[in-house]
Order: sequence, then C-alpha cells, then structure tokens
Amino acid sequence: MNNTEIKFLAYYLPQFHPIPENDKWWGEGFTEWTNVKKAKPLFKNHYQPIIPGELGYYDLLKQPKIQEKQSELALANGVDGFIYYQYWFGEGKMLLEKPAEKMLENKSIDIPFCFCWANETWKGIWHGLDNPEVLIEQTYNGEKDYEAYFNYLLPFFKDSRYIVLDNKPMFHVYKLNDIPDLNIFIEVFNRLAIEAGFDGIYLVSTATSSHDLKLNNSNIDGQVGLDVFFKMRYKKPSFFPNKSFFGKVESKLKSLLWPSRSIGERKKPLIFDYAKGVSNFNVKFLNEKYISCVFPNWDNSPRSGKKSLIFKNATPIAWKTHLEAAVKELQNNPENPQFVVIKSWNEWAEGNYLEPDEKFGSQWLKVIKEIKEKL
Repeated sequence: MNNTEIKFLAYYLPQFHPIPENDKWWGEGFTEWTNVKKAKPLFKNHYQPIIPGELGYYDLLKQPKIQEKQSELALANGVDGFIYYQYWFGEGKMLLEKPAEKMLENKSIDIPFCFCWANETWKGIWHGLDNPEVLIEQTYNGEKDYEAYFNYLLPFFKDSRYIVLDNKPMFHVYKLNDIPDLNIFIEVFNRLAIEAGFDGIYLVSTATSSHDLKLNNSNIDGQVGLDVFFKMRYKKPSFFPNKSFFGKVESKLKSLLWPSRSIGERKKPLIFDYAKGVSNFNVKFLNEKYISCVFPNWDNSPRSGKKSLIFKNATPIAWKTHLEAAVKELQNNPENPQFVVIKSWNEWAEGNYLEPDEKFGSQWLKVIKEIKEKL
C-alpha cells in the first residue's frame, strides 16, 4: 500500500453469525442483528429501528457471497481497506474468528485488510445489562502465548491483501497499555516478523483507558484517536464542567469505552445533535503519529437502551463535513500516517456504519467516494 496517498480504513465487526458462547449468554441465534431488530425509538423522530439496505440482515458464514459483496461495495466507494476486529483471549481461545478465516481462503474478497486486536474482557454491560458480569476474560500469558498468537496471524500477514507498510504488517491493538508485559509482546512480534521476512510490525495503538502511553514511543508507528476523546483527554481534567457539552460526552464515552457498574445507574440517554457535535471534534494533530478516527453516525441505543449515547440528526451531508475536516487536517500534516480511520463499516448496534440502510441507501459511502475523487 502506497505510504503517501490518503487511505480510508474502516473497522469491521465480525459478530454477524451465531457462536455457542453468544447462544449461551444471550439466547440461541444471537448476533449483532438481534439488538438491531428489537430497538425502539426513545424520543420523537428517533430513527429506530434502523433497517439495513441492500445487504440485508446478512449472516457472514451462511451467505457465501456476502463478504465479496461487502468488498465490492467498499472498494467502489473509496474505502481502501477493512480493519477486522480480532478476539484472542489467550492460550488459543478466540471468538468470531471464522469470517476472517473464511476471507483468507476466498481470494475473490479482494479488499485490503489488517487486524485490530480487541484485547478486552467481555462483559454483559455491553448489551445494556445493569450487572457487568464477566463473560470471558482477556488474559496475557507471556512470551510463548504471544508466539502462538503471532503464528496464528502469520498466514494473514503473508497474504497479498494484508496491509503492509515499509515491509511491516500493520497491526492495531485496542488497549496497548493493558498488556502487562508490553515490551515482551512488542519484542516477540517484531522478532517473529523479521524471521518471517518482514522488517518488523507496523504497530498502531488506539485510545486506551489511561493516557500515560507516550505517543512518540519508538515502538509505535501510529496512534488512532477517537477525536472527541483525545481532544478532551489532553486538556486539564477540570477543563470541561460536568454539565457542559464536552463534559457530558466525555463522561459518557468513558463509561462506554471502559464501563463500570455506574453505567447501570443511567436512566436516560445522552442526546446530542450530530452536526453541532462533530464540529467540535476536529482536532489539531497531537504529533506525527496521530491518525484521525471519524464516525458517520452514532446511536448505540439498540445495544444499551436508555443508557446510550445518541448523536441525532446524523445525515450524509453532516458526515461529509466531518470527514472533509479530517482530510484537510491530514493534508496539512503530510508527515503523519496517511490514513483516516472510520468507525465503522458495520457496527450496526452501536449506530456506527457505512453499509447502506433503508433511509439513506448508499449515501454514507458515496460521501467517501466524492471526497476521494477530489484528492
């Protein structure tokens, strides 16, 4: 992948097929669509339930052509690659790995891709429960386990579609600071990558629960920031009054990204106007490793109900303004990694999606295509 051209990468959620664990936790046949279908409007003109467009309520395993259709749709509209969420809990335990494995085998799914290790413990709170029960724990088991994880990933890294920069496979880690023996993890992945013929790992971290990670760490090539989060985290803690716009959003985002029991206490959603909100989210790059993360829409009420965060009035027109601002800032910083990360391709129950819906069709995607054609 060319290092100098701006590329648009979108997070890709694989939770669109049943697995035994979700059947046990949530009921037989549970997928992301379960919550999407049962969503209810919470206020006047609240666009819920959201209904998917031309791709429908797909199953990533039962529909043999669905990933090909997603790939074709994305590439035709300016999306340059998918960042697959990858769930490795330690000692070989994985969940939702089958769509990526299926993609690896099917060369007709020709979109570039990479992985984001979503290294966090799964809790019931993600689906609106008041009790944050641990469903499956994220564990870290040292050098041998990291070697096993790398060896699982290596066939993907070697695939011609995998995103490689400077002869380094791009690999995102959601919560890099949560790795207790981080130096060992980085050493293992770099060493094994070199042994496999690469020049190391192109390591990208994302927003973490604490910001003591030095963004200019020489082992890190990029830092993806959900812009609203980073804009707030890098101000003084008292900068945003609790009742201010940023104070409310910061509090809600913290509870969503790093939930605790307190999320169960909320009795009503936080609601903001999308166009007004995102106009406040465009930030100046923090350093030469910063990568913008933008979102076309945000409404996780299908998953969290009255405890949700909702940006109402999200439209393709407002989305275009948001994305244009991120692109302009990137153009002003040619030394930064030339990527814009989009949250997300298909996180339907969180209300972050680019895939066509019944209301706007493919207009979310066409925004990217229009902007890309002007670059």
